[in-house]
Amino acid sequence: MLRVAGSRWRVEETFQTGKGLAGLDEHQVRCYPSWSRWVTLAMLAHAFLAVVRADEHTRHPGPTDLVLLSCNEIQRLFIRLVVQPVHDAAHRLGWSDWRRRHQARSRTSHYRRQAASRT
Repeated sequence: MLRVAGSRWRVEETFQTGKGLAGLDEHQVRCYPSWSRWVTLAMLAHAFLAVVRADEHTRHPGPTDLVLLSCNEIQRLFIRLVVQPVHDAAHRLGWSDWRRRHQARSRTSHYRRQAASRT
């Protein structure tokens, strides 16, 4: 029973992430074929982000002072580098490194403050 409840939670988390990252909830349902195509494309986009994230973590673990690439960050980079290239790639990649380094410092500071308040 516990295993079934855990798998349901994973499905709900994936569905929620798909709504935020891939626009799964952006379709106006008028007929089944268009809804089916939209859901297929949205889930394909979400799968693309998840595979790129897993592949990046496997091949390039990255520096310890950066937060690992998330699906949100990969989506942001994909849009800025491929879909709407305003600046050059080096600028966008540098911005991503800065953001993830800042997130890592913030997380470390937060954990230190929590540990200090418990003692």
